[in-house]
Amino acid sequence: MKDKIDMKHFLLVTLGSLIVVAGLYFFLVPSDLAVGGVTGLGVIFNHIFPQIPIGIIMGIFNIILFTLAFAVIGRDFGGYTVYSSFTIAIAIYILEMLVPMDKPLVDDLFLNLIYGIVIQGIGMAIVFNQETSTGGTDIIAKIINKFFHLDIGKSLFLADFIIVSFAASVFGLELGMYALLGILLNSLVVDHIIAGFGAKIKIIVISKEEKQISRYIIDEIGRGVTLYHGTGGYSKEEKRIINTVVSRGEYIKIREYIHEVDPKAFMWVNFVNEVFGEGFTH
Repeated sequence: MKDKIDMKHFLLVTLGSLIVVAGLYFFLVPSDLAVGGVTGLGVIFNHIFPQIPIGIIMGIFNIILFTLAFAVIGRDFGGYTVYSSFTIAIAIYILEMLVPMDKPLVDDLFLNLIYGIVIQGIGMAIVFNQETSTGGTDIIAKIINKFFHLDIGKSLFLADFIIVSFAASVFGLELGMYALLGILLNSLVVDHIIAGFGAKIKIIVISKEEKQISRYIIDEIGRGVTLYHGTGGYSKEEKRIINTVVSRGEYIKIREYIHEVDPKAFMWVNFVNEVFGEGFTH
């Protein structure tokens, strides 16, 4: 079982890293949008020293930060961070050799910023959700997240702000302002997507078939329920209220079952970003 979990972890880190590459290489890098991170440093130094490929520059900066990752966060985090960061650097280097990008896909700087940030943010969220980082200033962000309990997206913003300030002095105030907008959007995208990974659904049901519905949730779905006593404000009838928290897929099954056994059941749902406890995250 452990091997399967490790392989899933490895594949998700790989997928997230390659998605990051797509956002960077096809949208942000050719637009000189240094939106933070070691990639931002790579874009800045490549602009100053164009003879040095961005992938090589990224690799050099990442090596400097790896020791920090191993020492402060731990071996597993450091090991996968090394893998992710070098995957990104090597993939960008290969793309530079095979598919040179002399100019961005579209001429609209704002479109390149939006698409690049959204695509990159999705990839970064996948990697961060595996308790890993893509290297560079993401390591600093993870340290801030660990010790100050700040959301990872906000930690990224703090870690990248200095690089964006440097970018403004190299590429001009306009590109610097775009980059500042980029790291702000990136922090929002990463936090939103990570929250979505752990989102669950809270269901509250009032039904005359509460015993049957409760038994279905417990026996068929495998989730616990909490029953409350209530009284109808209009009818003055005694009622039993079912309260449970489930995944999206489980919610669909429960909703369909309730519709079958009691079409008149009253039900409302709320999305919950995080759930801790038995059967969920510890």
